[in-house]
Amino acid sequence: MGTTAAGTLFVLSLVVALVAAYRPLGDHLHRVVTGTRHTRVERAIYRLVGVNAAAGQPWGVYARAVLAFSAVSVLFLYALQRVQDHLPLSLGFDAVAPHGAWNTAVSFVTNTNWQWYPGESTMGHLVQMAGLAVQNFVSAAVGIAVAVALVRGFARSRSGELGNFWVDLTRITLRVLLPIAVLGALVLMLGGVVQNLSDGTAVTTLTGGTQTITGGPVASQEVIKELGTNGGGFYNANSAHPFENPTAWTNWLEIFLILVIPFSLPRVFGRMVGQHRQGYAIAAVMAILALAGVTLTNVFELSAHGTVPQAVGAALEGKEVRFGGSNSATFAAATTLTSTGAVNSSHDSYTALGGMTPIVNMMLGEVAPGGVGSGLYGLLILAVVTVFVAGLMVGRTPEYVGKKIGAREIKLASLYFLTTPTLVLVGTATAFATGHHATALNVGPHGLSEVLYAFTSASNNNGSAFAGITVNTPWWNTALGLCMLLGRFLPIVFVLALAGSLARQQPTPASEGTLPTHRPLFVGMVVGVTVILVALTFLPALALGPLAEGL
Repeated sequence: MGTTAAGTLFVLSLVVALVAAYRPLGDHLHRVVTGTRHTRVERAIYRLVGVNAAAGQPWGVYARAVLAFSAVSVLFLYALQRVQDHLPLSLGFDAVAPHGAWNTAVSFVTNTNWQWYPGESTMGHLVQMAGLAVQNFVSAAVGIAVAVALVRGFARSRSGELGNFWVDLTRITLRVLLPIAVLGALVLMLGGVVQNLSDGTAVTTLTGGTQTITGGPVASQEVIKELGTNGGGFYNANSAHPFENPTAWTNWLEIFLILVIPFSLPRVFGRMVGQHRQGYAIAAVMAILALAGVTLTNVFELSAHGTVPQAVGAALEGKEVRFGGSNSATFAAATTLTSTGAVNSSHDSYTALGGMTPIVNMMLGEVAPGGVGSGLYGLLILAVVTVFVAGLMVGRTPEYVGKKIGAREIKLASLYFLTTPTLVLVGTATAFATGHHATALNVGPHGLSEVLYAFTSASNNNGSAFAGITVNTPWWNTALGLCMLLGRFLPIVFVLALAGSLARQQPTPASEGTLPTHRPLFVGMVVGVTVILVALTFLPALALGPLAEGL
């Protein structure tokens, strides 16, 4: 079977599986976040934390809870790395340097999972399990909780409360992420993914030398790294390492895990606002943008544009030969269309236009389908912007699922979308202005692409790296850490403020002048607004980097 045909079947099988999972997983998520009964374990956690599970929280309290939990998480993970050399299962590794520990703590708490370090030679097993893997669960749960809070803002009337963050966090972790992760880890272990506490096995190489192969609790971290759209790999090679991703079918499963929760969350939105068709419309926008991203990445890579690729007939540099060009390109698209950041090939080695597509995927705001939670709330804000623009065109007050979009709402939506481009462009400009771009291995347009990719990845909480750039310096670890923090929590505050504003409103009945937001016209408008916002914001930077290189 030809490469194109095999790649097409690979993508189609993913589409079929995601469609099949949409209703059952979406319905389960809906039951989790709307149910009123608490399990015995959950009640014990609430007592331990000192939380009244029956008490609702206005948006300000909900936001403070998110920020407080995340701040404590950063401090805990930072301290864990700094005392690693005194902990059990440290494998003899030294304590992580202060600027590196800061960057990693921020990275995993913000669901970015940017890695400046090779995991198998930097982090001991206890730090991997009690630090990094735990944050993979709870940072994903935070994203889903914030998305649910925004949906409650649309669904509730004359209410100042958005639910209880501690209840949402606990339920999502225990009832959704943990069960799927346990099952997924067992499946990955059957596929050959390593799961042990070994400090390494000495083997003899083909040339007669000796090499130590590090083992560890890989399967348990691999599954939640994908399911929670985290992306941090146990090994430096990430999902290109055979201990993390042994076969073609585990590669398929990992892509499915990346996409399944983000694509199922629109079902929760539709059920909570009482209109399934609204959920289908949001899912349709995600699907259109995702298929465009996957298709373009595959087309650019399989066309092998460039002098050397055309000479040899394929763009195979940096690809994992077990998966081939198409499945590597599909993985690259999936991981940058979401906030995952896992990689099974080197994006720096992609063709110029093939490497541009993952950058553009992140610049879209990762809403196709985006990270767990962050994709849904990002796309809902895009829908708010769309109905506002449509309202201006027809001269009436815009409405979305029965809520008026006034000056306060559109200001918060605008602040949300201004945050990430500001961080990306200011960060990239600062790196060049201060000379820190010199750590990139390339000059010219490709060097600009490497720096632009780094700040785009950090600010969008993606975590994947273009490679070809040395970032393990105090300046880079500090700068990218700040971008991760601001890129995660400023938008969350704006989302929760918007949710609080919507929840206080009384629903507005639909009239003859109300724009239907469940039809193909609105879906096309949201897609158009998304693309136009990105084009107007980032086109100059792209023209100086990957576009210049490709043309």
